[in-house]
Amino acid sequence: MTAFHDILFPLDIALKSAGGPERRTEIVSFGSGREERNARWAHSRRRFDAGYGIKTLAALQSVVAFFEERRGRLHGFRWRDRLDQTSNVSGGTISPRDQGIGIGDGATAAFQLMKTYGSSFAPYQRPITKPVDGSVRIAVGGNELASGAFSCDVTTGLVTFASGHIPGAGAAVTAGFQFDVPVRFDTDYLEVDLSAFAAGAIPKIPLVEIRI
Repeated sequence: MTAFHDILFPLDIALKSAGGPERRTEIVSFGSGREERNARWAHSRRRFDAGYGIKTLAALQSVVAFFEERRGRLHGFRWRDRLDQTSNVSGGTISPRDQGIGIGDGATAAFQLMKTYGSSFAPYQRPITKPVDGSVRIAVGGNELASGAFSCDVTTGLVTFASGHIPGAGAAVTAGFQFDVPVRFDTDYLEVDLSAFAAGAIPKIPLVEIRI
């Protein structure tokens, strides 16, 4: 299996870049004018262009070095999405009651971090697999737990409750966290024209989300 490098893309560049979620929808049109729409993907896939965040030659050089160490498209890494990086839907202060991640049954000890989008028609639950180390806060039944009562695997986003702290039947399990997106470069070739860069041209450095 191809390795994932648990390292964050240069943050100062990432926070000035462009990108967002992509969906894959299949549309079949009929002679009547009606159409049938089917979702090909259960989960959205995010795409980014890191080129927009590169403003200096030093930043460009750091990205080239990062690209070489990842061997182009071969290895994945962490990316901080400036638009969507915390459990708080408005981007405010993280609370342990931000997101529901399950209901206790008195036996289940592990719950996957999730973030829910929307509420009225068809809420979408996104699995969070790359939480930021030390950022995860957990509450059961509205009461925040001490850090020793649970652990969170920052490589999978799986929260595991310690013995004696497993959520009881019917207890709401909620979480607050900051997270990164697992991505890879979407090219094996970085074309850099230094004369164009000096004139203000933006290099194209595409990234795409990967499933871990």
